[in-house]
Amino acid sequence: MAYVKEEVMAHKTGLEDYYVIKNQKKLHFGYTTGSCAAGAAKGATEMLLGGQKQNETDLMTPKGILLHLELHDVCMEKDTVICAVRKDAGDDPDTTNGILVYARVEKCPKSSEITVDGGKGVGRVTRPGLSQKVGEAAINPVPKAMILKAVEDAADRYHYEGGLKVTISVPEGEQIAKKTFNPRLGIQGGISILGTSGIVEPMSEKALIQSIQVEMKQHFSQGEQYLIVTPGNYGADYLREHMDLPFEKNIKCSNYVGETIDMAVNMGVKGILFISHIGKFVKVAAGIMNTHSHSADGRMEVLCAAAIRSGADLECAREILACNTTDEALHVLDRYHILQKAMEDVTRHIQFYLDHRSYQQILLGAVIFSNEFGYLGQTEHAEELIRKINSAESK
Repeated sequence: MAYVKEEVMAHKTGLEDYYVIKNQKKLHFGYTTGSCAAGAAKGATEMLLGGQKQNETDLMTPKGILLHLELHDVCMEKDTVICAVRKDAGDDPDTTNGILVYARVEKCPKSSEITVDGGKGVGRVTRPGLSQKVGEAAINPVPKAMILKAVEDAADRYHYEGGLKVTISVPEGEQIAKKTFNPRLGIQGGISILGTSGIVEPMSEKALIQSIQVEMKQHFSQGEQYLIVTPGNYGADYLREHMDLPFEKNIKCSNYVGETIDMAVNMGVKGILFISHIGKFVKVAAGIMNTHSHSADGRMEVLCAAAIRSGADLECAREILACNTTDEALHVLDRYHILQKAMEDVTRHIQFYLDHRSYQQILLGAVIFSNEFGYLGQTEHAEELIRKINSAESK
């Protein structure tokens, strides 16, 4: 993926000429909710102290890109100014794209302190293990520092030495938060104000992997040494409906099996039990640690190899290779009476590659199933992990 800055012309936000090239398409950058909050806070402070209405403000991001941010819904009173910046996620799919992030800045003449807090639609932390303390607004450290710097710079420009109270709000935040990881993290009442660089890079996997790491860290900080991980909704549903394990301790890893193992090893986690639909985890039996179809497939090839090792003939192998879904292939294996043997082969290979990824530094295992056939098998260490998870739960 190439990173390019076009030398063409200046654009309103300063971002239209920044893009990445992926699959032969230009995908433009956007900016984070943290940049929106900092830009709105800066604009509100400038109007409060300067007394003049503004239509836009400039914001230098931690990434070194200067943004020109349009200010919306400006409301000026004697000692308070409110304004908003609209989130632009660029070409990155994002539930917060297009929302307005508001900043209310009030003079506090009896103080010399600048404070930052969250209002309506900004979540509150209710569990330990995050960057903020329990009870604080879910404004991450970098965005908070951006807000403080933007407000301090504006105050310095107008030689203002009194205090200022900054309140960030997102009217749509409570509804949008339901589509994010926040409820799982114990962040209630709204979204988080996020962003380490101030810039949203299109199709970035980094943000999702970081959210998995945050959730894992939270579980680990609460004393969970052995984790339950599911790639997605199928795994989570199977866990809830068919397994005697604490569903509320489930962590979703999406397609990032390898990164999840790496982060767990680095964090000091003792073990992970993966619970997955075979459509995802059959790829792990080939050493594929990113299970997204854009990265690799090989599902039928893995099942075909397992079938051959289980005694299948050429005709069976051909039928499997002609299948479109794993459930189709399972029906073929079942018809040839080698389903159980083939699943034992698949789970052996899954165990091998899980251990290979972690260099056997932690205990890893997997339970696999299909929506049609139900339970298909589990790897060598799965039963031990189930015991350890339930043992910790009963203490």
